[in-house]
Amino acid sequence: MAQIKPRATEALSEADAARLRRALEDSADVTVFVNGTTVRLPEQAAGAVVDLLERFARGEAVVVTSAEKLLNTSQAAEAAGVSLTYMRRLTDNGTIPVQYRGTHRRIRLTDVQAWLEQRASASNEPAE
Repeated sequence: MAQIKPRATEALSEADAARLRRALEDSADVTVFVNGTTVRLPEQAAGAVVDLLERFARGEAVVVTSAEKLLNTSQAAEAAGVSLTYMRRLTDNGTIPVQYRGTHRRIRLTDVQAWLEQRASASNEPAE
């Protein structure tokens, strides 16, 4: 499974940062151009983009990464279509990786999906 690496970007030049600060002061609208198409960003994306731009405007270097949603054991069991007890057993024996937040188990959805795919491909293999 490929892991996404954070992307680090150097701070803007002083002139670029000042120009960006002025632009951010004048408008709350966040519209971007992507491949010649105008896209008005939804509120969540706009908030993230404005935060990023404000950091650049302050002259900061920026690191961007993603956060993956973690499921509790019940959610993971539901996603996999198995019982809660079976999901606990899968995490206990290391079949599905688990992270602990205190005493609470947290399971990545991608790990549940990988286990389901592995199980499906194993059941499609011819018996020897």
